[in-house]
Amino acid sequence: MSIDTQPVVLRKGKPDPTLSLYHLLDPEVLANPYPLFQRLRSEDPVHWDPFLHAWIVTRYTDVMEVLHTFSADRTPSPEQLTGMGLAKLNPIARVMVRQMLFLDAPAHTRLRGLASKAFTPARVETLRAHIREIVENLLDALPDKGRMDVIADLAEPLPAIVTAEMLGVPTSDRHQLKAWSADFAEMLGNFQHNPDHVPKVLDSVQRMSDYFRGAIAGQKKHPREGLIRSFLDAEIDGDRFTEDEIVANLIVTMVGGQETTTNLIGNGMLTLLRNPQEMQRLRDDLSLIPSAVEEMLRYESPSQHTARMAPEDREMGGKLIRKRQAVMAVMAAANRDPERFPDPDRFDITRQDNRHLAFGYAAHFCFGAPLARIEGQIAFSAILRRFPFLRLETEQPIWRTNLGLRGVTSLVVAFA
Repeated sequence: MSIDTQPVVLRKGKPDPTLSLYHLLDPEVLANPYPLFQRLRSEDPVHWDPFLHAWIVTRYTDVMEVLHTFSADRTPSPEQLTGMGLAKLNPIARVMVRQMLFLDAPAHTRLRGLASKAFTPARVETLRAHIREIVENLLDALPDKGRMDVIADLAEPLPAIVTAEMLGVPTSDRHQLKAWSADFAEMLGNFQHNPDHVPKVLDSVQRMSDYFRGAIAGQKKHPREGLIRSFLDAEIDGDRFTEDEIVANLIVTMVGGQETTTNLIGNGMLTLLRNPQEMQRLRDDLSLIPSAVEEMLRYESPSQHTARMAPEDREMGGKLIRKRQAVMAVMAAANRDPERFPDPDRFDITRQDNRHLAFGYAAHFCFGAPLARIEGQIAFSAILRRFPFLRLETEQPIWRTNLGLRGVTSLVVAFA
């Protein structure tokens, strides 16, 4: 894969190293990346990052354009990796090149069309009562100690259980599925080079692939309701998923279904606790829950950025982006663009016209968004209804080192 990594600047000036997203590796910056994003938007909204060898785009309109018109086909093939001397990564590439997340039309359109048959908003909506039951059971199981870890006790197990049920695999496997999901998510969310983690990711990809191939074989012998069954049955004009495509897209669906919802609940709860007036406002009127969840998604986006490739030479923000150069579209920065959102650093659960980009945009808009929204709405409604008093036990939560998928490792709150 040939990528010209030399920037062409139509205006004078050299890249400012203090603006690099590399600084997210600093725990203090990771805890609050928004001042860095604000500087990028105001000082250099289309910024060449020499550390990442990529363009960083932070304005709302520019991020929308990148998500809409730039190429998602950014994963090197096994043959390309072999040519670069990275053949050991081929098992990962063989999975990723079949995932919708990394494909353009027509391949993306085909897979998305098949998947949409199995994952419609109407079908997800029918799960609302069952999800509420899962949430209530998880909260009922809390030890009577007057405190809970929102992440360990609710935000992680809820989507793990729901995702296992959606897939049609035993919920008893959810702990293993969650561990694999975290490994794969780290690879998706981190752009820094971390060779020490490669063996672990390779092992997880192999184990996930074997697990889902076994689940597919089981479904063929003993069909049961779930996404695996739906993927096997999905057909458009005689076209069906291959087994390799089913495995690849079960993996990305499993990861997306868990990581996004866990971070939404954790980030949203932390934001409410840091904005007690808005939390009280929500307690007083739980009908605002859907609006509040949208504001949580905007304010602390679970997915912070995503990569694209320039489909051809393209001018943006006074810079010439060369064909096949990498571009980082920072949705979290776009979601706080004052040109799009008035007073963007204020958390407002009644914000109007809140068309954030937390779930992406256009063809690659997250098709699991309806499920994540429902899980978040039910979780916050249950917490606020059951616990009239909540206090954050840890003033400085530790943020996960996953730079692209934003969430805290633990969130202990007192409720008595």
